[in-house]
Amino acid sequence: MSTPQLITTTKELQNWRRNLKVARVGFVPTMGALHEGHARLLEQSRQENEISVLSIYVNPTQFNNPEDLQKYPKTWEQDCKLAADKGVDVIFAPEFSDIYFDNYRYKIQENKDSQVLCGAHRPGHFDGVLTIVMKLFQLVKPHRAYFGEKDFQQLRLIQGMVQSFFMDIEIVPVRTVREESGLAMSSRNQRLSDEQRKLASVIYENLQKNLSAEEIKKNLSQKGLQVDYVEDHWNRRFIAAHLGPVRLIDNAEVIEGFHNEN
Repeated sequence: MSTPQLITTTKELQNWRRNLKVARVGFVPTMGALHEGHARLLEQSRQENEISVLSIYVNPTQFNNPEDLQKYPKTWEQDCKLAADKGVDVIFAPEFSDIYFDNYRYKIQENKDSQVLCGAHRPGHFDGVLTIVMKLFQLVKPHRAYFGEKDFQQLRLIQGMVQSFFMDIEIVPVRTVREESGLAMSSRNQRLSDEQRKLASVIYENLQKNLSAEEIKKNLSQKGLQVDYVEDHWNRRFIAAHLGPVRLIDNAEVIEGFHNEN
């Protein structure tokens, strides 16, 4: 196990990439607070590429709620240890003034799939996501980039962006990693109490049931969750709900014969 090289400026990363003489670069962009879900992404990147790059950057342009940004968990030392354990070669951790030297003057916008689900409830969120991912792709120039299916709408939008801009990058989806209770692993789970963590498993429980969206909304509300949405898109069912101050999302493929009324 070797210590990953830490790069903190865009210029240094560009120089590193320019001088890199390898066939395949894998990339996992994250906002840190790494967990087992991220570990799976890093493992697959390591297995499928000669060089594996991890970015850790809490991107402010994708937060529509300043309090959520302020409270986003930061676990730098544990993140670096996990990166080393998973064979990461480079960690890129930039500052806002560098990665957004233009102060977010230019941005990437999508006008269809970003308007539903989280896009409808978090104005500007996906503009920030797509913009930072585009910037990172231009810097890292990966051959493959890895994204979890928990953030399926994000995954779909990034796949579409890569296709629309003729980018020679393979976007690799990785299945959602879950806690024993079924709760989808997320950095935000760290902000849940033990009791809330157990209660949050009700989201996945309801995703697995042959119920209408309205029935699921009722079930979650009765458990004390504040529901943003329960909707079906792209042959999947999506749920977003607040448990205390924490917003949780999950999704699952719609089984044939389920939810026909929608």
